[in-house]
Amino acid sequence: MSGLPLYSAAEFRRRALNQIGAPIEHAWREHGDHILNPASLLEVEGRKLKDAAVLIPVVEDGDDAKVILTQRTTRMRKHSGQIAFPGGGIDEGDLSPETAALREAQEEIGLDPSFVETVGRLPQYLAGTGFRIIPVLSVVQRGFTVVPNPDEVDEVFEVPLSFLMDPANHQRDSLPWQGIVRHFYVMPYGERRIWGITAGILRTLYERLYR
Repeated sequence: MSGLPLYSAAEFRRRALNQIGAPIEHAWREHGDHILNPASLLEVEGRKLKDAAVLIPVVEDGDDAKVILTQRTTRMRKHSGQIAFPGGGIDEGDLSPETAALREAQEEIGLDPSFVETVGRLPQYLAGTGFRIIPVLSVVQRGFTVVPNPDEVDEVFEVPLSFLMDPANHQRDSLPWQGIVRHFYVMPYGERRIWGITAGILRTLYERLYR
């Protein structure tokens, strides 16, 4: 035990740098909703995927850090209206997934990279929509200003890390999708419904750092 509060940003940083389980390059099959959907995973794996990165921004906030999430605008072509991490496609000019995630977070919600410290990655997430997503773990210092891009984001909000890392809040659901039944995690938070890719990545975060 480190002696740090379990859900503090400092303890999150320590755990992000010392993840349990297999190296991230080989561990993605073993985590999140990938293990719930072996058939659809094989189908996605055989496709040409576009590389993307998302930022998991954990905000310093005493003993109970917060996680920044966004509500995507209903005008978006993909994942409209859903709850998401800041992020998007990795461009040719991006030097790394970290660079892409920081750039996208600044473009989407105005998060100044000077407030952000990247502290690791999670295993990749293969999305049925055709993306290979690299989740970038980060610690964010208070003092930043949020300015949502109205073309992409309707709202920016924070959820306690302790809530998201409590497996009692990780429900399971399923829907038919492209001819098969797709299983996924759902994390209801007040009137919000965190599900799909975002919940899958959060479940992986729990399994790698807090289980």
